Amino acid sequence: MSDSLIPPSITGKGSHFPPGGSVLDHAFGASDPYTLGVEEEYMLLDGETFDLVQHIDTVLAAVAGHELEPRINAELMQSVLEVATPVCHTPAGVQQQLLRIRGYVTDVAREKGLRVGSAGTHPFSLFEAQRITAKDRYRALVDQMQYIARRELIFGMHVHVAVDDAEKAIQVVNGLIAHLPELVALSASSPFWRGEPTGLRSSRHMIFAAFPRSGPPPRFRDYADYAQVVNQLEKTGCIQDYTHIWWDIRLHPRLGTIEIRICDAVTRLEDAVAITAFCQALVKLYSERHDSGEAIPSYHRVLTSENKWLAARYGLEAPVMDLLTGSRIRVPVAKLVRRTLREIEPHARELGAERELEGIQEILSRGNGAARQLRVFTANRDIVEVAQEIAAATEVVQIPA
Repeated sequence: MSDSLIPPSITGKGSHFPPGGSVLDHAFGASDPYTLGVEEEYMLLDGETFDLVQHIDTVLAAVAGHELEPRINAELMQSVLEVATPVCHTPAGVQQQLLRIRGYVTDVAREKGLRVGSAGTHPFSLFEAQRITAKDRYRALVDQMQYIARRELIFGMHVHVAVDDAEKAIQVVNGLIAHLPELVALSASSPFWRGEPTGLRSSRHMIFAAFPRSGPPPRFRDYADYAQVVNQLEKTGCIQDYTHIWWDIRLHPRLGTIEIRICDAVTRLEDAVAITAFCQALVKLYSERHDSGEAIPSYHRVLTSENKWLAARYGLEAPVMDLLTGSRIRVPVAKLVRRTLREIEPHARELGAERELEGIQEILSRGNGAARQLRVFTANRDIVEVAQEIAAATEVVQIPA
Protein backbone atom coordinates (compact mmCIF):
# COMPACT_ATOMS: atom_id res chain seq x y z
CA MET A 1 0.00 0.00 0.00
CA SER A 2 1.42 3.34 -1.05
CA ASP A 3 1.10 6.52 1.01
CA SER A 4 0.61 8.42 -2.26
CA LEU A 5 -3.15 8.21 -1.72
CA ILE A 6 -3.04 10.07 1.59
CA PRO A 7 -4.69 13.50 1.38
CA PRO A 8 -2.52 16.44 2.57
CA SER A 9 -4.96 17.04 5.45
CA ILE A 10 -3.97 13.66 6.88
CA THR A 11 -0.22 13.91 6.51
CA GLY A 12 -0.03 17.47 7.77
CA LYS A 13 -1.02 19.34 10.93
CA GLY A 14 -4.15 18.07 12.62
CA SER A 15 -3.66 14.43 11.70
CA HIS A 16 -6.24 12.06 13.17
CA PHE A 17 -3.70 9.22 13.12
CA PRO A 18 -0.67 10.29 15.22
CA PRO A 19 2.42 8.06 15.27
CA GLY A 20 2.11 5.52 18.03
CA GLY A 21 -1.62 6.17 18.43
CA SER A 22 -4.09 3.41 19.08
CA VAL A 23 -5.85 1.64 16.26
CA LEU A 24 -8.96 3.65 17.15
CA ASP A 25 -7.22 6.78 15.86
CA HIS A 26 -8.32 7.38 12.31
CA ALA A 27 -8.77 9.90 9.54
CA PHE A 28 -12.43 9.24 8.71
CA GLY A 29 -13.91 12.68 8.09
CA ALA A 30 -10.56 14.35 7.43
CA SER A 31 -11.26 14.63 3.71
CA ASP A 32 -14.35 15.11 1.59
CA PRO A 33 -16.66 12.09 1.52
CA TYR A 34 -16.58 9.86 -1.55
CA THR A 35 -13.21 11.11 -2.77
CA LEU A 36 -11.31 8.39 -4.60
CA GLY A 37 -7.91 6.84 -5.01
CA VAL A 38 -7.08 3.89 -7.26
CA GLU A 39 -4.08 1.56 -7.22
CA GLU A 40 -3.21 -0.72 -10.12
CA GLU A 41 -0.57 -3.45 -10.34
CA TYR A 42 1.03 -3.91 -13.78
CA MET A 43 3.13 -6.67 -15.27
CA LEU A 44 6.59 -5.77 -16.59
CA LEU A 45 6.98 -7.68 -19.85
CA ASP A 46 9.82 -8.43 -22.23
CA GLY A 47 9.21 -6.48 -25.43
CA GLU A 48 9.70 -9.54 -27.64
CA THR A 49 8.75 -12.66 -25.67
CA PHE A 50 6.08 -11.01 -23.47
CA ASP A 51 7.32 -13.07 -20.52
CA LEU A 52 7.66 -11.32 -17.17
CA VAL A 53 11.02 -9.63 -16.54
CA GLN A 54 12.68 -8.60 -13.28
CA HIS A 55 13.23 -4.95 -14.21
CA ILE A 56 11.42 -2.87 -11.60
CA ASP A 57 14.71 -1.23 -10.59
CA THR A 58 15.28 -0.18 -14.21
CA VAL A 59 11.87 1.48 -14.36
CA LEU A 60 12.21 3.18 -10.97
CA ALA A 61 15.62 4.57 -11.95
CA ALA A 62 14.15 5.91 -15.20
CA VAL A 63 11.28 7.74 -13.45
CA ALA A 64 13.48 9.26 -10.71
CA GLY A 65 12.98 13.00 -10.56
CA HIS A 66 9.83 13.01 -12.68
CA GLU A 67 6.70 14.55 -11.19
CA LEU A 68 4.98 11.15 -11.38
CA GLU A 69 7.75 9.37 -9.48
CA PRO A 70 5.72 9.31 -6.19
CA ARG A 71 2.89 7.55 -8.07
CA ILE A 72 5.07 4.63 -9.20
CA ASN A 73 6.29 1.97 -6.77
CA ALA A 74 7.72 -1.50 -6.44
CA GLU A 75 5.72 -4.48 -5.23
CA LEU A 76 6.49 -7.92 -3.79
CA MET A 77 8.09 -9.23 -6.98
CA GLN A 78 10.53 -7.41 -9.23
CA SER A 79 8.32 -8.04 -12.27
CA VAL A 80 5.44 -6.01 -10.80
CA LEU A 81 4.90 -2.25 -10.97
CA GLU A 82 2.33 -0.56 -8.73
CA VAL A 83 0.83 2.82 -9.56
CA ALA A 84 -1.43 4.98 -7.43
CA THR A 85 -3.51 7.99 -8.35
CA PRO A 86 -3.65 11.11 -6.21
CA VAL A 87 -6.92 11.79 -4.42
CA CYS A 88 -9.66 12.44 -6.98
CA HIS A 89 -13.21 13.68 -6.53
CA THR A 90 -14.77 11.89 -9.48
CA PRO A 91 -14.22 8.82 -11.65
CA ALA A 92 -13.53 11.25 -14.50
CA GLY A 93 -10.64 12.55 -12.43
CA VAL A 94 -9.43 8.98 -11.92
CA GLN A 95 -9.62 8.43 -15.67
CA GLN A 96 -7.51 11.50 -16.33
CA GLN A 97 -4.90 10.45 -13.78
CA LEU A 98 -4.72 6.81 -14.91
CA LEU A 99 -4.53 7.88 -18.53
CA ARG A 100 -1.55 10.03 -17.70
CA ILE A 101 0.14 7.43 -15.50
CA ARG A 102 -0.45 4.52 -17.89
CA GLY A 103 0.83 6.60 -20.78
CA TYR A 104 3.95 7.62 -18.91
CA VAL A 105 4.92 4.15 -17.69
CA THR A 106 4.23 2.78 -21.19
CA ASP A 107 6.66 5.29 -22.68
CA VAL A 108 9.30 4.60 -20.04
CA ALA A 109 8.96 0.84 -20.51
CA ARG A 110 9.23 1.03 -24.30
CA GLU A 111 12.39 3.11 -24.02
CA LYS A 112 13.89 0.18 -22.07
CA GLY A 113 12.64 -2.49 -24.46
CA LEU A 114 9.77 -3.44 -22.15
CA ARG A 115 5.98 -3.53 -22.27
CA VAL A 116 3.39 -3.26 -19.50
CA GLY A 117 0.18 -5.21 -19.02
CA SER A 118 -2.75 -5.20 -16.62
CA ALA A 119 -4.59 -8.44 -15.81
CA GLY A 120 -5.17 -10.63 -12.76
CA THR A 121 -2.47 -13.17 -13.72
CA HIS A 122 0.20 -13.44 -16.39
CA PRO A 123 -0.94 -16.08 -18.90
CA PHE A 124 2.20 -18.22 -18.83
CA SER A 125 5.03 -16.90 -16.60
CA LEU A 126 6.09 -19.05 -13.64
CA PHE A 127 6.29 -17.80 -10.08
CA GLU A 128 9.45 -19.86 -9.53
CA ALA A 129 11.29 -17.57 -11.96
CA GLN A 130 10.41 -14.35 -10.09
CA ARG A 131 12.72 -12.49 -7.75
CA ILE A 132 11.54 -10.85 -4.54
CA THR A 133 11.96 -7.08 -4.23
CA ALA A 134 14.77 -6.13 -1.85
CA LYS A 135 12.68 -4.45 0.85
CA ASP A 136 12.44 -5.49 4.48
CA ARG A 137 8.63 -5.69 4.34
CA TYR A 138 8.70 -8.14 1.44
CA ARG A 139 11.55 -10.20 2.82
CA ALA A 140 9.71 -10.52 6.13
CA LEU A 141 6.53 -11.51 4.30
CA VAL A 142 8.29 -14.30 2.40
CA ASP A 143 10.07 -15.45 5.57
CA GLN A 144 6.70 -15.77 7.30
CA MET A 145 4.56 -17.08 4.43
CA GLN A 146 7.18 -19.13 2.56
CA TYR A 147 5.63 -20.91 -0.45
CA ILE A 148 2.35 -19.03 -0.07
CA ALA A 149 4.07 -15.68 -0.66
CA ARG A 150 6.43 -16.93 -3.38
CA ARG A 151 3.43 -18.21 -5.33
CA GLU A 152 1.65 -14.84 -5.20
CA LEU A 153 2.25 -13.87 -8.82
CA ILE A 154 -1.05 -12.03 -9.09
CA PHE A 155 -2.16 -8.50 -9.90
CA GLY A 156 -5.03 -6.48 -8.46
CA MET A 157 -6.82 -3.14 -8.58
CA HIS A 158 -7.75 -1.43 -5.33
CA VAL A 159 -10.35 1.35 -5.08
CA HIS A 160 -10.35 3.67 -2.05
CA VAL A 161 -13.49 5.65 -1.23
CA ALA A 162 -13.44 8.19 1.60
CA VAL A 163 -16.12 7.99 4.29
CA ASP A 164 -16.74 10.74 6.84
CA ASP A 165 -17.39 8.62 9.93
CA ALA A 166 -15.79 5.47 11.34
CA GLU A 167 -19.02 3.90 12.58
CA LYS A 168 -20.64 4.56 9.22
CA ALA A 169 -17.64 2.98 7.47
CA ILE A 170 -18.18 -0.28 9.38
CA GLN A 171 -21.81 -0.51 8.33
CA VAL A 172 -21.05 0.43 4.73
CA VAL A 173 -18.53 -2.41 4.53
CA ASN A 174 -21.16 -4.78 5.92
CA GLY A 175 -23.46 -3.73 3.09
CA LEU A 176 -20.78 -3.97 0.41
CA ILE A 177 -19.99 -7.59 1.25
CA ALA A 178 -23.13 -8.76 -0.55
CA HIS A 179 -21.79 -7.18 -3.77
CA LEU A 180 -18.50 -9.08 -3.80
CA PRO A 181 -19.59 -11.51 -6.57
CA GLU A 182 -20.62 -8.60 -8.78
CA LEU A 183 -17.20 -6.99 -8.44
CA VAL A 184 -15.42 -10.30 -9.02
CA ALA A 185 -17.45 -11.00 -12.17
CA LEU A 186 -17.01 -7.50 -13.61
CA SER A 187 -13.24 -7.42 -13.08
CA ALA A 188 -12.33 -11.10 -13.67
CA SER A 189 -9.27 -11.18 -15.93
CA SER A 190 -7.20 -14.20 -14.89
CA PRO A 191 -8.36 -17.34 -16.71
CA PHE A 192 -4.80 -18.63 -17.22
CA TRP A 193 -2.14 -19.89 -14.82
CA ARG A 194 1.27 -21.29 -15.76
CA GLY A 195 0.39 -21.42 -19.47
CA GLU A 196 -2.87 -23.32 -19.10
CA PRO A 197 -6.54 -22.31 -19.10
CA THR A 198 -7.77 -23.07 -15.59
CA GLY A 199 -11.49 -23.22 -16.32
CA LEU A 200 -11.83 -20.29 -13.91
CA ARG A 201 -12.55 -16.69 -14.80
CA SER A 202 -10.50 -15.39 -11.88
CA SER A 203 -7.64 -17.71 -10.97
CA ARG A 204 -6.19 -14.86 -8.93
CA HIS A 205 -8.82 -15.30 -6.24
CA MET A 206 -8.10 -19.00 -5.85
CA ILE A 207 -4.36 -18.31 -5.54
CA PHE A 208 -4.75 -15.54 -3.00
CA ALA A 209 -7.21 -17.59 -0.92
CA ALA A 210 -4.18 -19.36 0.62
CA PHE A 211 -3.16 -16.13 2.38
CA PRO A 212 -4.22 -15.70 6.00
CA ARG A 213 -6.63 -12.86 6.77
CA SER A 214 -7.98 -12.89 3.22
CA GLY A 215 -11.41 -13.37 1.67
CA PRO A 216 -14.64 -11.61 2.63
CA PRO A 217 -14.31 -9.56 5.81
CA PRO A 218 -16.18 -10.61 8.94
CA ARG A 219 -19.24 -8.64 9.96
CA PHE A 220 -18.31 -6.19 12.72
CA ARG A 221 -20.84 -4.65 15.09
CA ASP A 222 -19.08 -1.30 15.27
CA TYR A 223 -15.66 0.35 15.04
CA ALA A 224 -14.72 -0.74 18.57
CA ASP A 225 -15.40 -4.36 17.59
CA TYR A 226 -13.08 -3.97 14.60
CA ALA A 227 -10.44 -2.21 16.70
CA GLN A 228 -10.48 -4.98 19.31
CA VAL A 229 -9.77 -7.61 16.65
CA VAL A 230 -6.93 -5.60 15.12
CA ASN A 231 -5.45 -4.84 18.55
CA GLN A 232 -5.44 -8.53 19.46
CA LEU A 233 -3.63 -9.42 16.23
CA GLU A 234 -1.09 -6.64 16.74
CA LYS A 235 -0.31 -7.13 20.42
CA THR A 236 0.23 -10.86 19.97
CA GLY A 237 2.61 -10.26 17.06
CA CYS A 238 0.46 -11.98 14.44
CA ILE A 239 0.59 -8.81 12.33
CA GLN A 240 2.72 -5.69 12.38
CA ASP A 241 -0.24 -3.44 11.65
CA TYR A 242 -3.67 -3.54 10.03
CA THR A 243 -2.25 -3.33 6.50
CA HIS A 244 -1.30 -7.00 6.95
CA ILE A 245 -5.03 -7.80 6.92
CA TRP A 246 -5.88 -8.58 3.30
CA TRP A 247 -9.65 -8.90 3.28
CA ASP A 248 -11.51 -8.30 0.01
CA ILE A 249 -12.79 -5.06 1.52
CA ARG A 250 -11.08 -3.46 4.49
CA LEU A 251 -11.02 -0.21 6.41
CA HIS A 252 -7.94 1.95 5.94
CA PRO A 253 -8.12 4.13 9.06
CA ARG A 254 -4.94 6.08 8.30
CA LEU A 255 -6.44 7.22 5.00
CA GLY A 256 -10.03 7.47 6.19
CA THR A 257 -11.19 5.23 3.37
CA ILE A 258 -12.91 1.98 2.61
CA GLU A 259 -10.50 0.02 0.44
CA ILE A 260 -12.19 -2.31 -2.06
CA ARG A 261 -9.43 -4.80 -2.87
CA ILE A 262 -11.34 -7.62 -4.50
CA CYS A 263 -10.93 -6.67 -8.17
CA ASP A 264 -8.50 -8.32 -10.55
CA ALA A 265 -6.23 -5.85 -12.30
CA VAL A 266 -8.33 -4.60 -15.20
CA THR A 267 -6.88 -4.42 -18.70
CA ARG A 268 -8.93 -1.68 -20.33
CA LEU A 269 -8.78 1.78 -18.80
CA GLU A 270 -12.47 2.43 -19.45
CA ASP A 271 -13.39 -0.73 -17.50
CA ALA A 272 -11.23 0.34 -14.55
CA VAL A 273 -12.99 3.71 -14.51
CA ALA A 274 -16.46 2.13 -14.76
CA ILE A 275 -15.72 -0.19 -11.82
CA THR A 276 -14.42 2.80 -9.84
CA ALA A 277 -17.72 4.62 -10.49
CA PHE A 278 -19.63 1.49 -9.44
CA CYS A 279 -17.70 1.34 -6.15
CA GLN A 280 -18.09 5.03 -5.39
CA ALA A 281 -21.85 5.02 -5.99
CA LEU A 282 -22.27 1.87 -3.87
CA VAL A 283 -20.47 3.51 -0.96
CA LYS A 284 -22.72 6.57 -1.30
CA LEU A 285 -25.83 4.35 -1.41
CA TYR A 286 -25.00 2.60 1.86
CA SER A 287 -23.69 5.76 3.51
CA GLU A 288 -27.00 7.50 2.94
CA ARG A 289 -28.96 4.47 4.08
CA HIS A 290 -26.95 4.56 7.31
CA ASP A 291 -27.51 8.31 7.69
CA SER A 292 -31.27 7.84 7.34
CA GLY A 293 -31.29 5.20 10.08
CA GLU A 294 -32.10 2.38 7.70
CA ALA A 295 -30.84 -1.05 8.74
CA ILE A 296 -28.16 -2.34 6.39
CA PRO A 297 -28.55 -6.08 5.89
CA SER A 298 -25.55 -8.36 6.19
CA TYR A 299 -25.17 -12.05 5.47
CA HIS A 300 -23.25 -14.99 6.84
CA ARG A 301 -19.70 -15.33 5.58
CA VAL A 302 -20.42 -18.86 4.36
CA LEU A 303 -23.01 -17.46 1.95
CA THR A 304 -20.95 -14.50 0.73
CA SER A 305 -17.89 -16.74 0.28
CA GLU A 306 -19.93 -19.19 -1.80
CA ASN A 307 -21.18 -16.43 -4.08
CA LYS A 308 -17.67 -15.05 -4.47
CA TRP A 309 -16.34 -18.50 -5.41
CA LEU A 310 -19.07 -18.96 -8.01
CA ALA A 311 -18.23 -15.58 -9.58
CA ALA A 312 -14.53 -16.44 -9.71
CA ARG A 313 -15.36 -19.76 -11.37
CA TYR A 314 -17.98 -18.63 -13.91
CA GLY A 315 -17.57 -14.85 -14.27
CA LEU A 316 -20.58 -12.92 -15.51
CA GLU A 317 -22.48 -16.17 -16.12
CA ALA A 318 -22.12 -17.26 -12.49
CA PRO A 319 -25.31 -18.74 -10.98
CA VAL A 320 -25.30 -17.08 -7.56
CA MET A 321 -27.64 -16.89 -4.60
CA ASP A 322 -29.83 -13.80 -4.46
CA LEU A 323 -29.23 -13.02 -0.80
CA LEU A 324 -31.36 -9.88 -0.91
CA THR A 325 -34.59 -11.71 -1.79
CA GLY A 326 -33.71 -15.07 -0.24
CA SER A 327 -34.91 -16.82 -3.40
CA ARG A 328 -34.47 -20.57 -3.59
CA ILE A 329 -33.46 -20.23 -7.22
CA ARG A 330 -29.98 -19.06 -8.16
CA VAL A 331 -29.72 -16.22 -10.67
CA PRO A 332 -26.98 -15.03 -13.06
CA VAL A 333 -24.70 -12.56 -11.32
CA ALA A 334 -25.19 -10.21 -14.29
CA LYS A 335 -28.83 -9.88 -13.21
CA LEU A 336 -27.70 -8.72 -9.78
CA VAL A 337 -25.33 -6.21 -11.40
CA ARG A 338 -28.21 -4.75 -13.40
CA ARG A 339 -30.35 -4.49 -10.27
CA THR A 340 -27.53 -2.76 -8.45
CA LEU A 341 -27.11 -0.34 -11.34
CA ARG A 342 -30.75 0.71 -11.03
CA GLU A 343 -30.23 1.38 -7.32
CA ILE A 344 -27.02 3.36 -7.65
CA GLU A 345 -27.66 5.33 -10.85
CA PRO A 346 -29.25 8.28 -8.96
CA HIS A 347 -26.23 8.37 -6.65
CA ALA A 348 -23.79 8.25 -9.56
CA ARG A 349 -25.69 11.13 -11.14
CA GLU A 350 -25.35 13.20 -7.95
CA LEU A 351 -21.63 12.39 -7.91
CA GLY A 352 -21.22 13.50 -11.51
CA ALA A 353 -20.30 9.95 -12.52
CA GLU A 354 -23.33 8.87 -14.53
CA ARG A 355 -21.40 8.67 -17.81
CA GLU A 356 -18.57 6.64 -16.28
CA LEU A 357 -21.04 4.23 -14.68
CA GLU A 358 -22.45 3.47 -18.13
CA GLY A 359 -19.25 1.53 -18.73
CA ILE A 360 -20.64 -1.26 -16.53
CA GLN A 361 -23.31 -1.92 -19.16
CA GLU A 362 -20.51 -2.12 -21.72
CA ILE A 363 -18.75 -4.81 -19.68
CA LEU A 364 -22.02 -6.74 -19.42
CA SER A 365 -22.50 -6.47 -23.18
CA ARG A 366 -19.03 -7.39 -24.45
CA GLY A 367 -17.69 -9.43 -21.56
CA ASN A 368 -14.98 -9.04 -18.96
CA GLY A 369 -11.24 -9.35 -19.41
CA ALA A 370 -11.28 -13.11 -18.91
CA ALA A 371 -13.73 -13.54 -21.78
CA ARG A 372 -11.53 -11.45 -24.08
CA GLN A 373 -8.41 -13.43 -23.18
CA LEU A 374 -10.18 -16.73 -23.81
CA ARG A 375 -11.41 -15.54 -27.22
CA VAL A 376 -7.85 -14.65 -28.22
CA PHE A 377 -6.54 -18.01 -27.03
CA THR A 378 -9.28 -20.00 -28.74
CA ALA A 379 -8.45 -18.49 -32.14
CA ASN A 380 -4.93 -19.96 -32.43
CA ARG A 381 -4.26 -21.74 -29.11
CA ASP A 382 -1.30 -19.36 -28.74
CA ILE A 383 -0.74 -18.30 -25.14
CA VAL A 384 1.79 -15.64 -26.14
CA GLU A 385 -0.90 -13.92 -28.20
CA VAL A 386 -2.91 -13.56 -25.02
CA ALA A 387 -0.07 -11.67 -23.32
CA GLN A 388 0.38 -9.53 -26.44
CA GLU A 389 -3.32 -8.61 -26.39
CA ILE A 390 -3.15 -7.71 -22.70
CA ALA A 391 -0.22 -5.37 -23.32
CA ALA A 392 -1.82 -3.76 -26.37
CA ALA A 393 -5.10 -3.12 -24.54
CA THR A 394 -3.37 -1.81 -21.42
CA GLU A 395 -1.02 0.66 -23.02
CA VAL A 396 -2.33 4.09 -23.91
CA VAL A 397 -0.84 7.11 -25.64
CA GLN A 398 0.36 9.69 -23.14
CA ILE A 399 -1.81 12.80 -23.06
CA PRO A 400 -0.15 16.24 -22.89
CA ALA A 401 0.70 17.48 -19.40
